[in-house]
Order: sequence, then structure tokens, then C-alpha cells
Amino acid sequence: MPLLMLKNLPRYECLLEAVQEFPKLDPSACAAYLGLLRAGDEVFGVARRNLNRHKISQGRFAVMMLLWGGSLARQPAGAAAGRPPLGPRTQAELAEAVGVTSATMTGLVDTLERDGFVNRVPDPDDRRMMSVVLTDKANQFLRDLLPGHFHLMAEIMQPLDEDERQTLVRLLAKIVQRAEVMSVGPVS
Repeated sequence: MPLLMLKNLPRYECLLEAVQEFPKLDPSACAAYLGLLRAGDEVFGVARRNLNRHKISQGRFAVMMLLWGGSLARQPAGAAAGRPPLGPRTQAELAEAVGVTSATMTGLVDTLERDGFVNRVPDPDDRRMMSVVLTDKANQFLRDLLPGHFHLMAEIMQPLDEDERQTLVRLLAKIVQRAEVMSVGPVS
């Protein structure tokens, strides 16, 4: 379900008129905010439809990418080229990285395990904990899915040139930073 739930954004003139009733409304901030949400909804929809075609949810895909991507960061020098090594992470680490509760992560991992994409194994650093690792089936699934998924990303960003993309990344980082500050402190 989209976050914005508006297909057609209000015209800027409508926002200017709303200032009469709501003097604290900043029309340009509101237009930028609504545009950001609308773009996010559309981009997320494209990605969701692609993942649905591969019969995987966004949550399960995120977990698999964290395990796969995390394994690359921990890959020892001289490891086998062309094949991402298995990268163990605890369910608690995964839940924090995805931003979900431990109960939600348990459900995601249970489903991935049932479908043969992950295994739970004793944590190599702490035997009291269980780590989640990708299976060979998951690595093959990602090798099959990711080229098309990355192509979709490039297609979505195609209207922007390299400088515009870099500017967009910087601007979005500023917005994320502000939202993070606002999420832990009082909002005025």
C-alpha cells in the first residue's frame, strides 16, 4: 500500500491558498515533501512488482541482501571469486538492520528457512547464539534475480545524469539525517 495515497498531488497554487487557513504551512516544503513521498511510492511499487514476479517479499529480500552483502564485507582476502561467501548474522542483528521487531524477524527467517534460503547455525563467536546463513539455493536465487533488479534501478534513475544523481543522493542524505534527529527528539 502506498504511503502517500495520492496519485495526483495538489497544485502549488492550492498550497499557496492553504496558507490563508494555515499560516505556518510552507508551500515549497510541502510540495517537496509530497513529491518525495510520491516518488518513493512509485519507486517502491516498481521494486515490489519485480520481487513479486520472483515470488519473494520485500522483507525476505531485505534479509537475504543483508546476509549476502554482509558476507561480502567480511570476505577474507583471497576468498573464492565469483561466489559470495556465507555471512552469518544473528536474528537480533538482522532485526535491527531491517528495523523490525525480533518477532517479525523470526517470522521472516522461519519462512526463508522453510523455503531453503537460510539455515540457522551456532554462532561462530558465541555458541549460545544462533546465526542465520544463506544457503547455496539463496546465493543462486540472488545471482539470478539481482542483474534484473539492478537494471530496474538504473532504468528508474535514467532520467538523471551523473551530477544530478550525486546531488540527489546528497539531498536525500540531508533529509534522512533531519528525519533521524526528529525521530528521537521533540517535534515542534
